[in-house]
Amino acid sequence: MKKLFSVLFIALFVFSNAQDKDSKETANRFFYELTYSPNKDSLDKRNKEMMILDITKDKSIYRDYLAVSQDSILKLEVEAMQKAGTYKDLSKSIKQPKFSHVITKSYPSMDVSYADYILQDKVSYKDEKSFDWKISADKAKIGEYNTQKATTTFGGRSWIAWFTTDIPFQDGPYKFKGLPGLIVKVEDDTKNYSWELKGNKKITNYDPESYSEKLMKQFGQGKNSLEVSREKFEKMYAAYKKDPFGSIRTQLSQIPADAKMPDGTPMSQMMKEAEERMKKYLSENNNSIELIPVKEIEKKK
Repeated sequence: MKKLFSVLFIALFVFSNAQDKDSKETANRFFYELTYSPNKDSLDKRNKEMMILDITKDKSIYRDYLAVSQDSILKLEVEAMQKAGTYKDLSKSIKQPKFSHVITKSYPSMDVSYADYILQDKVSYKDEKSFDWKISADKAKIGEYNTQKATTTFGGRSWIAWFTTDIPFQDGPYKFKGLPGLIVKVEDDTKNYSWELKGNKKITNYDPESYSEKLMKQFGQGKNSLEVSREKFEKMYAAYKKDPFGSIRTQLSQIPADAKMPDGTPMSQMMKEAEERMKKYLSENNNSIELIPVKEIEKKK
């Protein structure tokens, strides 16, 4: 669920006072290249995105690298607007992450929390799914890592993983976990989704919340954090896909017809274009990583 509002409405909250706080926490950041087929109707088309897994002493956080990599650029742009007192369209200089979900695993329990944005709300659910790994004797060298093979089924797909005991974290990209070492590569048997570790670095003064997330909270997006059941989450997302602006249509109707953005663009035009972009994005990205929960919800309708 792409966070389209964060750029569209940045003019409304650039004069906020989001502050960075020094942190004494450190994190090990692992970079995973994700190769995937976004559309189930054209599986031959594959995209690539860089994802990160940040591991601290008490948890790990997995998300799109774009969600944090542009923080310094965004901060400079916002500070420049604050200083000049003028509005600037940042949509050309700030890219939107393809994936807005954030997955947190608590250590040492490895409990999983999946969070994503459904329009203005940040909605999360607990996933108690455990992985029934079958570890084989097969070994392979992937990049600089000596790895061993393991297989499992998850979310309606069959998965092959390669892990290394050289890095003693029983973790991996997305929700994957529970092997006796860090997962270096994992992909489903049809290669719809494939993650491969490409590098790592130590992060000092680590802040689990990005600058853009702090700004969005001050605007209101994600300020309401809702924890729901997995079934409720799927129902909310299904309704969101059907009508992206459904939950705020009443509020939108109260915007004056002649309301304009600082650059003169009519608010009504901007909202219409934003909704069209959301619908286009959702229709083009319909190949979920997990298939079973979506099917189960659809059967219950």
